[in-house]
Amino acid sequence: MIGGGGHGRVVIDALLRSGATVSGVIDPDRGVAARLLATVRWLGGDDALASYPPSRYRLANGVGGVGEPQRRRAFEAFRQAGYAFAQVQHPAAVIASSSAVLGEGCQIMAGAVIQPGARIGADAIINTRASIDHDCVVGDHSHVAPGAVLCGGVIVGDDTHIGAGAVVIQGVRIGDGCIIGANATVLRDVPDGVTMLTRGERHETARR
Repeated sequence: MIGGGGHGRVVIDALLRSGATVSGVIDPDRGVAARLLATVRWLGGDDALASYPPSRYRLANGVGGVGEPQRRRAFEAFRQAGYAFAQVQHPAAVIASSSAVLGEGCQIMAGAVIQPGARIGADAIINTRASIDHDCVVGDHSHVAPGAVLCGGVIVGDDTHIGAGAVVIQGVRIGDGCIIGANATVLRDVPDGVTMLTRGERHETARR
């Protein structure tokens, strides 16, 4: 596990509940050891990873946060170093077995629903009780926060955050590098790099 903060602990729980073996957590913060509450071992900072070669171990990305470029950077840096990232699927998630497509290292949390024809990108997070309906696309490194709902055929770009409780109606396209605020209702397409805080209120931002 890369990162032992709040999101990392949620990922650890999902992995353990799904029967995975978690060798330990890589994090430069020594305080992680206390926060893990003896669930798994704290292994040390990034240099400790040298003892866990990519030929034998896969990683899980525990870096969280809203619009955090560090998550993408960690994923890309360790992929370049030869590591693969494990998919995380909480056993209480509902994932269409017939046609849903899940990318490398994506994380599907407790109570989430992924319907037929949906595609979830690499390193994306579908968080607690989020709902992804049929034929939706969620881009790489994007985060659909707890309780958010994507109706059928929604397309979400890369590096985009859909806030907790937000609702995106069917067929809407949301661009790359966007932030959709908590409880927002999205009724029309959203261009790249836009922050939408509430229904009808947009704030233009530079694309990250």
